[in-house]
Amino acid sequence: MLLSKFNWANTPFKSHLLASTFGLFCFLFAFSAKAQIEKLEIPAISIKDIDGNTVNIQDYINKDAPTIISFWATWCKPCISELTAINEEYQDWQEETGVKLLAISTDDARSRTRIPTIVNGKNWEFEVFNDENGELKRALGVQNMPHTFILDKNGKVVWQHASYNPGDEAEYYEVLKKLVAESAE
Repeated sequence: MLLSKFNWANTPFKSHLLASTFGLFCFLFAFSAKAQIEKLEIPAISIKDIDGNTVNIQDYINKDAPTIISFWATWCKPCISELTAINEEYQDWQEETGVKLLAISTDDARSRTRIPTIVNGKNWEFEVFNDENGELKRALGVQNMPHTFILDKNGKVVWQHASYNPGDEAEYYEVLKKLVAESAE
């Protein structure tokens, strides 16, 4: 009875208890996310290329160098900003790391016609696909866009990032360089 009448809101312990709980949650989340990344592989799922042909995503994953898979949509301004920023560096990245970028739109049947307009208007030099039924997106647990995965030369996801802020592409490049250095050892 005494504890139920105690006003926890006015004690200095409240902030410590909240901070400790939050810290524990963050640790557990980070640990489980890392374990999940280590097990994640790209499934053999059919998607459409920019011309509407059905293809298997596995056929486009780089077999001897890193691959970037970026989920985006025509209505997502940060997605377009991210892919445009990467496009500006893409040729240099390819020469230095051998990376291949697969941009996978999640636009549905109603908005897929805007994909070629954006790709051609932005002069993107990488391969673009459409996961209009969302099967690949669901299989990889993508909820928010942009969502970017980096795969090693064995096709295993080694890094992922959701959202985009200008300059994030520099972090992607650092991950790519690290992967190439590790595979050279």
